[in-house]
Amino acid sequence: MLLRGNVALITGGASGIGAGIARRFIKEGAVVILGDVDAQAGQATAQDLGDHALFSTLDISNEDNVNAVVKGVFNEHGKIDILINNAGITNDRLLLRMTKEDWQRVIDINLTGTFLVTRAVMKYMIKQRYGRITNIASIVGLIGNPGQANYSASKAGIIGFTKACAKELAGRSITVNAIAPGFIDTRMTDALSDEIKEQYKQAIPVKRFGTVDDVASLAAYLSSQEASYITGQIICVDGGMVM
Repeated sequence: MLLRGNVALITGGASGIGAGIARRFIKEGAVVILGDVDAQAGQATAQDLGDHALFSTLDISNEDNVNAVVKGVFNEHGKIDILINNAGITNDRLLLRMTKEDWQRVIDINLTGTFLVTRAVMKYMIKQRYGRITNIASIVGLIGNPGQANYSASKAGIIGFTKACAKELAGRSITVNAIAPGFIDTRMTDALSDEIKEQYKQAIPVKRFGTVDDVASLAAYLSSQEASYITGQIICVDGGMVM
C-alpha cells in the first residue's frame, strides 16, 4: 500500500478523473478528502468509496472557502500529505467569438484556483517538511487546440506554475509535478460522436483512449515515498499522442 496513513485532498473529486484518483488512493491506504462544488455528486462518491473518503464543499475560485476547507482538513487530521489539483472546467469557443467572461471564468477556476489551493496547502506542508503535490494539466497546454484558447492557456499556466513551485519547495521535501492527460474515457469524451472518437483515436499511436485508472496509477506513484526524487516534471498520459 503505497499511501498507507497519508491524508490526501483531491479537488474536483466528485467524478471523473478526480474520483478515479480517490478510489486508487483509498486502495493504497490513504484517507481522502473530496473537494468539489457539486455537493450531491461529491457526497454520493464519498459514500460509495467508504469510510476512508470524506466530502467537503469546495469552490476553488473562492479564496475564503479554499482557506477554510484546507484549515479544516488540517485541524481534523493533523496533516495534509498529498494535494491533487484536479478541479477544472471548459468553456469552448473560437477565439473570435470568445468573450472576456468566457476567457476569465476558465482562467479563474483552472489556473487561479490551482494557485489558491496550492498556496493554502503549502503552508502546512512546509511546517511538516513533507508533501506531494500533483497538478492535473492537459496535453492541450503543450500543443494547443482550436476552440480552446482559454483552456489551453490555463493548462499551459499550470505547467509553468508546477515548475516554479517545484523549485521553491524542493528544499522542504515537497515535490510538485503535473500530469498531462490526453483523451481519457470520461463523461466529456462520452459526449463525442462515434465518428469523432474514431478520428481522435487515429491520431493516438496506441489507437485507444486512456482510462481514468491510467491517470490514477501515475498519481498514486507520484504521491508516494517512492517518487521522492521526481519533481518539476510534466508527464503525459496520452498514448503517445504528443510524442
